[in-house]
Amino acid sequence: MMNVTQKEKAVRFQALHEGPGAFFIPNPWDVASARVLAGFGFQALATSSAAAACVVGRRDHGLAPAVERIAAAAEAARALQFAFVLTARAHNLLYANPNLDETISRLQAFENAGADVLFAPGLPDLAAVSAVCAALSRPVNFMVGIKGRSFSVAELAAAGVRRISLATSLYRAAMTGFLDAVREVKDTGTFDFLNRCVTTPELNKRMQI
Repeated sequence: MMNVTQKEKAVRFQALHEGPGAFFIPNPWDVASARVLAGFGFQALATSSAAAACVVGRRDHGLAPAVERIAAAAEAARALQFAFVLTARAHNLLYANPNLDETISRLQAFENAGADVLFAPGLPDLAAVSAVCAALSRPVNFMVGIKGRSFSVAELAAAGVRRISLATSLYRAAMTGFLDAVREVKDTGTFDFLNRCVTTPELNKRMQI
């Protein structure tokens, strides 16, 4: 397989935002999860600061040490160097609680400053999502992962969303399975969780190793 240059990746990544509907950009937390997601055919992946922080035993608060986040992203990027785009967020996640007009004004300021994709986490409902998308000319990313504020792909696409990220939701889903298994072993002394587990060969196949 021929190596793909950084420029070619950037062109392809931009094209994903210009295609019809909305595309997924799921969030791995290590090389293995990145490879599994790549094995499912996702064309782009993004880091998750919270998941990266949890993996090294730290709280996130949006402020996990940058050197650790960068190292995790670099390791995943090297593992997928032949085919995949991986993006990283570089802001401190210190959000206030602005109203919708203030949110739109802030996003428009970023757009005017040259931002290629806009992102406002925690929008309360589809009406707010639609209002944000209508007020901007650049693609809007919607973050799935908040209970009661995560909508279907069809609904988000109809609202004007072009990109859907999954934040820590996949990591939390994996850890939910881990916690369920631990509780079963500790509380009941049984191992029924094994009946729900994927096999190692299946994981290896998904990781393409």
